[in-house]
Amino acid sequence: MNEQIANDLKNAMKTGDKFKLSVLRMLKSALQLEAISKKKDLDDDEVISVIKKQVKTRKDSILEYQKYNKLDEVNSLQKEIDILNVYLPEEMSLDEVNKVINEVFDTLKPTSMKDMGLIMKELNAKITNADMSMVSKIVKDKLSNI
Repeated sequence: MNEQIANDLKNAMKTGDKFKLSVLRMLKSALQLEAISKKKDLDDDEVISVIKKQVKTRKDSILEYQKYNKLDEVNSLQKEIDILNVYLPEEMSLDEVNKVINEVFDTLKPTSMKDMGLIMKELNAKITNADMSMVSKIVKDKLSNI
């Protein structure tokens, strides 16, 4: 994964794609910081984790910029997310997520909102490539209907 990012960085330099180059440099910097803090080279799962954090940060920023109607920044951040998403595994569809949630509900048979932590712990182990805030919202909705 690190090699692919480095190669894409070189290609962006060669083609003169300044926007992509800046995004990849920010990503490389974040990866280097993480490697320094862990005192070892990152494996692919750790790289994916860093990329997910970068995407989440940008999504949060998009929400803030939308509140103030700053559409140029929103578009720019969305382009950055699109570049970063190339390195992430494809996310699970909503149907797949709902299927896993239903399986966990059938297994654990929750009775109230108090079971939220137990359900989310189980889902975190089973769902690796989905937006967990969306998963949490779905679980809360299901629990409130019990």
